[in-house]
Amino acid sequence: MMETVGSSDATVLNKSFAFAVRIVGLSQYLAKQGEYVISKQIMRSGTAIGALVREAQYAESKADFRHKLSISLKEANETCYWLELLFHSRLLEKNLFESISQDSKELLRMLISITKTLKTNR
Repeated sequence: MMETVGSSDATVLNKSFAFAVRIVGLSQYLAKQGEYVISKQIMRSGTAIGALVREAQYAESKADFRHKLSISLKEANETCYWLELLFHSRLLEKNLFESISQDSKELLRMLISITKTLKTNR
């Protein structure tokens, strides 16, 4: 079953994939700095966002579609947490933090909007 939410589909798919690419780069940078644990944490949550959005495209039901996007939203929120932790722990420079944090918050807002729409359109 291919469920869609309108024009937001392509946007959230593209943005979540581009964000995952940035997260992979950040994770590699952190690993080179010896920050292996947090590198793995942000890699997991940051790449899961797009993977779940992609999974939702072929959800088995509307409920499954909503569920996958809700989990993607949770992963986006967790990624925002890791980014803030990296910045406040001085492991991420301000300019990089502001740039990638802006992207993560934009994804978060998009997923909030989509999940709210899905809840009202049951």
